[in-house]
Amino acid sequence: MKIALFAGTMQYGQDGVTRVLYRLSDYFKEKHIDHVFFSPILPEEKDRNIPMYQVPSTPSLLYSDYRLALPGQKYIEEQLAEFKPDVLHINSPCTLGYNAIKYGRKHDIPVVATYHTHFASYAKYHHLTLFENLGWSYFRKLYNKCDRVYVPSQPILDELRSHGIKNLQYVPHGVDLEIFSPSHFSGPWKSKLGIEGKTVLLFVGRLVWEKDLKTLAKTFQILSGRRNDFVLVIAGDGPIRKELQLMMPSAIFLGNQRGKDLSTTYASSDIFAFPSTTETFGNVTLEAMASGLPPVCANEGGASGFIRDGITGLLVAPRDPADMAMKIEYLLDHRERRENIACEAFLYSQQQTWESSFDKILHSYDEIIEGYDYFSPLKRSSPSLLINK
Repeated sequence: MKIALFAGTMQYGQDGVTRVLYRLSDYFKEKHIDHVFFSPILPEEKDRNIPMYQVPSTPSLLYSDYRLALPGQKYIEEQLAEFKPDVLHINSPCTLGYNAIKYGRKHDIPVVATYHTHFASYAKYHHLTLFENLGWSYFRKLYNKCDRVYVPSQPILDELRSHGIKNLQYVPHGVDLEIFSPSHFSGPWKSKLGIEGKTVLLFVGRLVWEKDLKTLAKTFQILSGRRNDFVLVIAGDGPIRKELQLMMPSAIFLGNQRGKDLSTTYASSDIFAFPSTTETFGNVTLEAMASGLPPVCANEGGASGFIRDGITGLLVAPRDPADMAMKIEYLLDHRERRENIACEAFLYSQQQTWESSFDKILHSYDEIIEGYDYFSPLKRSSPSLLINK
């Protein structure tokens, strides 16, 4: 089997999507599945160990560190013709995805997609609310041309279905249980940061307003006005870092972390605070749970689909800093309860492996390819018949 994947960026560690894609690539290697990536942004040559092709692009208007692929790439078609893929897998709903769909339909190759990023929900964070409906119209047209759309959480799948998107399949993400584990706890970690004796609230993620970081900042301000026995640590970077530092001057900003540094930060913290309502899944929440932390997350979006409130974590009212502050304060004041929730969260995470997730995708590939072999192109208008509801 040969798989061609299309992504908005392949810069390692740039966002949660790239982390998933590199893990998927590792899985393909283990299964001896040939695969290539097409993207406007590639890592440095020394970081590449899989075939990647850079496509012509233009800078993104919203984010300077992202680029948009230009449409109509003859170069892509030439590379695909040489590679001869069995499946085309879209990982970003941009013009690159449309190129894949066009090529797939022309050459009778199945096209699938993973719904990684909840872009339509981003409009209100950039004062572009009027474009939200246009966004849904665009996504509906793109994804309904795909033979299958993998969605990592049930709440997001339900939302996509309500907007008329079809051929959906629930495929939850997993977590690397070696990289994210309480075994990476470091006693000296707090000492190095100068926060001995403090309870650490941790946020991990890209620093953009779409993560509801105004809610986090206001939560921090509420708690700081009441007590001084905690500290907020932020692992991640992004365009609003300076603004957040002004809003939370006593918080510790570690910048982007990866590898052992990130593993240690997770395992050496105490509570995971994640206010985002725009996640399709929330990989960082599951990573925190696997590292032994109790999560406090918004009851909207991806994480709300796998956290059992009061058992494996605490869910808070979306965009409500007062409620988030109250739930965090409860964990600060009740250590035994905090440890019980952390234990349940950890046990849950141990069942969520990447292998089980990617096995479902691989089985889906086989199913769709078999359907393409069975049906003629004229009859192949209802790939949803193959979906395991």
